[in-house]
Amino acid sequence: MNTPPDTRKRTLILTGASRGIGHATVMRFSQAGWRVITCSRHAFPENCPWEAGPEDHIQVDLSDPDDTERAVAEIRNRLRDQDSCLDALVNNAGISPKGPDGGRLGTMNTELADWLHVFHVNLFAPVFLARGLVDELEKAQGAVVNVTSIAGSRVHPFAGAAYATSKAALAALTREMASDFGPRGIRVNAIAPGEIDTSILSPGTEKIVEEIPMRRLGQPAEVAETIFYLCSPQSSYVTGAEIHINGGQHV
Repeated sequence: MNTPPDTRKRTLILTGASRGIGHATVMRFSQAGWRVITCSRHAFPENCPWEAGPEDHIQVDLSDPDDTERAVAEIRNRLRDQDSCLDALVNNAGISPKGPDGGRLGTMNTELADWLHVFHVNLFAPVFLARGLVDELEKAQGAVVNVTSIAGSRVHPFAGAAYATSKAALAALTREMASDFGPRGIRVNAIAPGEIDTSILSPGTEKIVEEIPMRRLGQPAEVAETIFYLCSPQSSYVTGAEIHINGGQHV
């Protein structure tokens, strides 16, 4: 007996959607007909042309565990009109504090408050969101994608110590989550972008590009395509993986 096709509208929860990789991800999933619910510490901007934005945006401070818990409850409420299914959660939000002069903060000059702030946003929020939405993810046999970084596996000239170690921890967390969520039919993977052409690139990035085998920056749309793949049936037996998107920068 053939299984009837799944014709319901698929839903993505995306953190860090306002620019760069996040914005490209919104566009890619929307073009495929998905509903995209965005999460950000900022309110939805009035000048944004995104038609579904206001009703599919949740303002949340991911550095605050209580506010993150509140956002999880709000997300679950908004999913009820989709029969409480969640097809994908993409943890893209991340912060990397800089020094007063805009320079890199290393282990010797990063304040404790900055360490805690970074780890709450970059590491703890992803697992709290996924754990809080596990029933909705299980119902859809959905996927989680954590956005790590090339800085998680090598010292980077611009990414600070707190950011780099939080991303290394997120890569390890991805494996742990894949093991824990797998028996419930939920796949958990990560992507580790390198130098991507976004507005947050630091001065001097052109020197790094000269050493990348592909001799160019990556495009946000290229990263979004990989995220889409990891949330699609084409990757149905892929879990616990971290895909490097860096033009060969790590070789």
